[in-house]
Amino acid sequence: MASDTPPIVLTFGLSDPTGGAGLQADLMTLASMGCHGVSVLTGYTVRDSASCDEVTGLDPEVVATQARMLLEDMPIAAFKVGAATRAEVVSAIAEVVADYDDIPLILAPDFTLDDEHVLAADELREAIADLLAPQTTLLVADTAALLALAQPDGDAEAPTLDAAISHLLSQGCEYILSTETGTHRLVNTLFSEDGQVRQDMWDRGQQRIMGITDTLGAAIAALLANGQEPAEAVREAQEYLFQATQAAFRPGMGAYLPDRFFWARSSEDEVPIAGGSDTSPGEARH
Repeated sequence: MASDTPPIVLTFGLSDPTGGAGLQADLMTLASMGCHGVSVLTGYTVRDSASCDEVTGLDPEVVATQARMLLEDMPIAAFKVGAATRAEVVSAIAEVVADYDDIPLILAPDFTLDDEHVLAADELREAIADLLAPQTTLLVADTAALLALAQPDGDAEAPTLDAAISHLLSQGCEYILSTETGTHRLVNTLFSEDGQVRQDMWDRGQQRIMGITDTLGAAIAALLANGQEPAEAVREAQEYLFQATQAAFRPGMGAYLPDRFFWARSSEDEVPIAGGSDTSPGEARH
């Protein structure tokens, strides 16, 4: 690789035609943070900024073949895995990344499009918990996703959040960034096997914004690809996400989208604020 080639990040995920989330959001975030993004499609959505009507998955062999072609051609500095469509696709991804265990892996699963979609299937959660989470450098997930991954079959009594985090860490996941959305505030807490590493709190706007988890996960992947340590990457990625959401815009009749190139605006331009404050993320405990 030439010395002037930016770090290359391989992202797996769904196509989102709005650009609000999925692969399109990842590629914009990676480019904004100085990386070259390459992508492997796990499926595609039929949606607009207000709702998602359909999710269609690709054949697992197609997913694996595309990933291996890229890996044999380019030096990948980090992986980011977003939404998959079914357990077989997760298995295919897990088998590929297992051959590159020295490359950081950011896992940001998405079960939120619609409970009627296959993204909410027990088999999918079990595959992520059993096959991908143990290989993960840093898992980005909210409380509901962490509980689902720690007890994916739903047969036993649901664990507490602390127990879920401890279980996932004990299975091999190195770091977990637990995201929690309160009424007016976002609280993101980073854990390792040694306990809490850092906690950051920042004000959230009143508007619904698409692609928060994908943007945060891709930003962390970009920073790890650039050589940062996980705790510092988490701090800087949150600052990036905060700025992008402060400049969020509403292109259609549904959700707002983060402006992932907020820094490219002229300083003289008026930047619309999507219901947020001017306060940067604040570190609560370190």
